[in-house]
Amino acid sequence: PVANATITPGPLSHQVRPGDPVTLRCSVQVGSAPVTFTWLHNGQNVARGPLLDLGNVSVEPSGTYQCVATNQLGQDGHRMFRALSPELTLEVTPRGQRDTVAAGVGGSLLFLVLLVGVTVAWHRWH
Repeated sequence: PVANATITPGPLSHQVRPGDPVTLRCSVQVGSAPVTFTWLHNGQNVARGPLLDLGNVSVEPSGTYQCVATNQLGQDGHRMFRALSPELTLEVTPRGQRDTVAAGVGGSLLFLVLLVGVTVAWHRWH
């Protein structure tokens, strides 16, 4: 029977930025072939196969991913075994959050430089 299904890359919390390429791989430590892999995103079936290529991600793929590995025992396939991987939480953080802070700090510094320049020029003129 299949056992110890895992998703790589790990760890169980994975943070990425929009535009980053993301591919998840499911594997089992134990289980005779053929092993079938099914992917769940937030509990819903989304794909089949050992690889889940999300491509260059946007914010939509955020959520939990889980892999379900199954195989059958015997030639007639009467007994089916199933192994669930631990959930992987994928968080796609928008770039704008950090960019907004950087733009705010940069704008403040520019304002201070201009203020000092105007003050110095005013003193020299008078």
